[in-house]
Order: sequence, then structure tokens, then C-alpha cells
Amino acid sequence: MVATFHKIGLAPGQYLVADKIPAEGETRVVIDLQTQMAYVYRADQLVGASTISTARRGMVTPLGFWSVLEKRRFYRSKKYQNAAMPWMQRIDSYGIAIHGGGTPGFPESHGCIHLPTKFAEKLYGLTKVGSKVVIEG
Repeated sequence: MVATFHKIGLAPGQYLVADKIPAEGETRVVIDLQTQMAYVYRADQLVGASTISTARRGMVTPLGFWSVLEKRRFYRSKKYQNAAMPWMQRIDSYGIAIHGGGTPGFPESHGCIHLPTKFAEKLYGLTKVGSKVVIEG
């Protein structure tokens, strides 16, 4: 992945997007909890990578195969003090979502997958309801 973008490592809050993204094809998001990274594929081509922040100690970002169930450009959490969730893409019925948020370099969310906000916006434009999300440990 790193070689594809000609860069070694990303600092917290950094992301990369390919210059050319296929206009057609399914979009798939792969979340790696161990490395706190997200990888975005379009038509089986890697088109983006970003640092993320997932569930802190005592909270859970669920492993498995998911799909985007709902998308909203701006949303507020019903569970956590009305917290802002820009470019929200919900993946389960309990409120776990991919959205713009803090990416300090370690897990600090309540379970959601935080992306740098600009990357969350780009991802929002690449996905649709039904797009696949894989969360690996």
C-alpha cells in the first residue's frame, strides 16, 4: 500500500488519495484496527489510505463484514453529548459509523471509526448505501 503512493508511513491525521480513481466499480473500505489505518478500494484498485482512530479501552469497534446502511453529510450523536459526526456513514444498527473526527494516533473513539474530516468527505463521495466495509483486528 505505502509503495503505491510512494510514501513511507503516515502521521496521525494524514491521508493519501490517488490522482486517478476509476469512475466505475464498487467501493470497498478496509479498516485495520491494529495499525489504525483505513484503505479504500474502487474496482479492486487502491485509491486511498488514511490514519484513523477507533474504540478506546472499554469500548468496541466491531470486527467483521459490514455495509454502509445510512449516509448523512452532517449528523449528531444521539448517545454521546450531541457530538458532531460530519460525513457520517452508519454501518450497524447500534450507531457505529465512519465519520470525520479526531485522529490523534491512537484509539480514542466510543466505537466509531474517525477519519480526518477532509478524507471522510472524499470517502463519502466514493461510497453509496450498500458499499462494503471490512473491519479487521
